[in-house]
Amino acid sequence: MNQNELEEILRLHELSLVGDKDGKQADLSGADLRNADLRYANLKGAILTNAILVNANLKFAHLTGANLTGAHLTGANLRNADLTGANLVMADLTDANLEDANLTDANLCKANLTGANLKDANLKDAILSCADSEKANLKDVDLSRADLSYADLTNADLTGANLYGADLRYADLKGAILAGANLTNADLIGANLFGANLSNANLKEANLSNANFKEASLSYANLTNANLKDAKF
Repeated sequence: MNQNELEEILRLHELSLVGDKDGKQADLSGADLRNADLRYANLKGAILTNAILVNANLKFAHLTGANLTGAHLTGANLRNADLTGANLVMADLTDANLEDANLTDANLCKANLTGANLKDANLKDAILSCADSEKANLKDVDLSRADLSYADLTNADLTGANLYGADLRYADLKGAILAGANLTNADLIGANLFGANLSNANLKEANLSNANFKEASLSYANLTNANLKDAKF
């Protein structure tokens, strides 16, 4: 697909969003858009299932409610993109840049976020169950009430992250950095925190039953009223 064809699809899509009879919802499922320049593009509610967006520039793109199921976004630039409520189930976001992106209510179930940069991103109420976020940069990210059950967060950097009320049941946080993170009321039943850094973390009223804290650093961590039943230290 050349740039002119892409721009025409975007033009028609924008018309459809304002109810113009000449408009047409963008259907880019399976399209080869690698290295495409989609900065500031309005793809709200667009269909991008299995689209190839490797190294594409989607900075400041509007992708609210877009369907990106199985999309290939390796190395893509999604900085400041709006992905509120987007469907990213099984999407490949390896090494993607999602700094300051809005992923509120987004579905990233089984997505691959290995090595991705999500610094300062908003993932409030997002679904990341079974997602692979190994070595991801999640510094200062908002994951409050997010579903991270069974997620792989091995060696991820969650320094200063907000995980208030998050579901981290059976998540793998081996070697993760959670220094200064807010885990108040979080559910960490059966989570693996072997060798994790939880210094200055707030674990007040968190459920830590059956969690593995062996070789983890808990210096100055707040464990007030936390459930530590059968936790391993």
